[in-house]
Amino acid sequence: MDAALDLVKLRTLVEIRETGSMTAAAAALGYTTGAVSQQMTALERSVRAELFAQVGRRMHLTDAGRLLADHAVGLLSLARQTELALAGLSERPQARVLIGVFGTAAALLPRALQRVREQCPGVRLRSVEVDVDDATSAVAAGRVDLAFGVDYPQAPVPRDRDVALLVLGTERFSMATAAGRAARGTASLRDFADEPWILPPEQSSYGRAVRMACRRLDFEPRVDHVVTDTASTLALVAAGLGVAPVTDLMLALRREGLATVPLADRVERTMVLAHRREPAPQPGVRAVIDAIRQSVTPGATD
Repeated sequence: MDAALDLVKLRTLVEIRETGSMTAAAAALGYTTGAVSQQMTALERSVRAELFAQVGRRMHLTDAGRLLADHAVGLLSLARQTELALAGLSERPQARVLIGVFGTAAALLPRALQRVREQCPGVRLRSVEVDVDDATSAVAAGRVDLAFGVDYPQAPVPRDRDVALLVLGTERFSMATAAGRAARGTASLRDFADEPWILPPEQSSYGRAVRMACRRLDFEPRVDHVVTDTASTLALVAAGLGVAPVTDLMLALRREGLATVPLADRVERTMVLAHRREPAPQPGVRAVIDAIRQSVTPGATD
């Protein structure tokens, strides 16, 4: 066989068998009889076999022609099934999607996972822990398909031209203290200048953003405990070992033993979802992106 079988020519062959002549097949397919004859000549060269025999005034399929036509029916059916499957892929994606998460972002996963199961049962969503400051680089390097990240005005998440950041929402910080302390109304960060603080390292985006917010108010926080893990930070605060800025999403990890004080100073963080810009997300990844966005912002649509 000189070349791969041409489905167009095979379809024509099957039509000739069904209609009984090249002329009738040409009319059914919208070709000229000459074009059909050329297709069959080329097909015979491709399979290196005579497909037609002249019997009187009529052309009949040879044994090779009938055998090829029989197999062509199956090949054409499989091709059609493939076309339909590909056409429906955007609506019913089949994929495995790996998403990078960090401590507090994990709280966003259950609702998103439920939506994926309901809307796209063919998509399998898996998660792996990724440092919050590495969200962009993890997606850019292909270690994960998606990753949760955090953007701070004072310490923006690193950008990459091939990675897009979908904004999921903005959270405002309050100050967490141990429960049982004297209740107080809205306060400034500066009001906690003499307190022991629990913060992540200064080289982290969160640690840098909080310290810069304090420096704008002309004080340096007294950091007694340098802790990266949010759950550990909240446990230390509950034990009365210091104070720490928190958001509602962070408090989802723990509220027991804690009190919160609203801050007059506007200290915020923006939750983002990193995904590749080029190449564009495949249907399975797009389905997960939409599910996450809808679970975070109900009613969100494109």
